[in-house]
Amino acid sequence: MRRFVPDEVLPSVLDIDLSSLKRRKIKGLLIDLDNTLVGWGESHMEPGFAAWIKQAREAGFEVCLVSNAMPDRVDAFASELDIPRVSKAMKPLRRAFCRALRVLGLETHEAAVIGDQLFTDVYGGNRLGLYTILINPLSTRELRTTRLVRRLERRLFRTMIKRGLVSPAVMTIRGRRGHS
Repeated sequence: MRRFVPDEVLPSVLDIDLSSLKRRKIKGLLIDLDNTLVGWGESHMEPGFAAWIKQAREAGFEVCLVSNAMPDRVDAFASELDIPRVSKAMKPLRRAFCRALRVLGLETHEAAVIGDQLFTDVYGGNRLGLYTILINPLSTRELRTTRLVRRLERRLFRTMIKRGLVSPAVMTIRGRRGHS
């Protein structure tokens, strides 16, 4: 069960404390795309999210998109942000995270995974020993299978709360939707 416990749970990437990550010796950010930086199915990123990526890079972080989305979609956003990407990642499999680490020239203890899904982003990152940050999904629009997985996430969070693995505040944060 501990492999599903994120190191942090925040409402949005915009709430991530970059200076805190620096203090943890984090040098790279492996960031999911859909419902993390861009609403699912949206073709444009809100300026605040692009500005946050720029701010992270200016603060010295290496940044790579790691997404299960198709290459054309991921390539378009990676090009717009001028950052590397791993598309069709098949998260939570390790190889995409390992590939992103190689691209950035980082070790596992130097990177954080940021994403909106417990079973792909957090589980995949935790399996490699990466620092994991779960953020609230930007949109309620998702694939039907993802909506089903969200129900499982809520059940798992309730179990983690009962076992003292996460704070009950997680359910409040995860209840917030639609930052975009």
